Amino acid sequence: MYRKGEVRYQALPPPDRVQLDEAAALAGVEGFLAYMRKRHSVRDYAPRPVPEAVITACIAAAGTAPSGANHQPWHFVAIADPAMKARIREGAEEEERAFYSGGAGDEWLAALEPIGTGVSKPHLTDAPWLVVVFAQRYGVTEDGTRYKNYYVPESVGIATGMLIAAIHHAGLVCLEHTPNPMKFLGPLCGRPDHEKPVMILPVGYPAETATVPAVAKRKKPLNAILTVFPG
Repeated sequence: MYRKGEVRYQALPPPDRVQLDEAAALAGVEGFLAYMRKRHSVRDYAPRPVPEAVITACIAAAGTAPSGANHQPWHFVAIADPAMKARIREGAEEEERAFYSGGAGDEWLAALEPIGTGVSKPHLTDAPWLVVVFAQRYGVTEDGTRYKNYYVPESVGIATGMLIAAIHHAGLVCLEHTPNPMKFLGPLCGRPDHEKPVMILPVGYPAETATVPAVAKRKKPLNAILTVFPG
């Protein structure tokens, strides 16, 4: 990343984009909505391999996300190595055993019951790829100088959402897996202490026997998530 003061404001024209009339705009976004409604988190993966180029293109799309002061406070680790995936699964299941044996509390466990989760995490070794998302608490220049990052959770959240959308666009599925705690992932992935693991995304093609929880089809209606003040 550039040092503070090295880059001054410079105005550039926005990228070229298609100008749509009202009907075309509505049709386009409604088509996108219908497409995104087909996206679901999946826990059962086919052994079919996924080319590395597809995964890196998805991550490149995530890297176009907006961020606080354009600091891009994220790092993605893509893992196909079976031995490394096995170590991550072992670490995740160790944390999950503590979680499900009382660490989570009754209310949290009751909320998870309709999702059908448990201690065993075969998706961490079955999926051809794992993508581990890290948030950078602060940045470090090439000469070792630290600089502050801004709106880190918001920025990384937007980038992760764009990554999930890109994965769906590639015809793949993923799962937003968050073992609690996740600090074991930093050393496993060779990441520095100032990077906090946020999420593991197993990525691949769904198994022929894959299912999704029925409750996952229940989305809040638009009037429950939207307030409009028309002009």
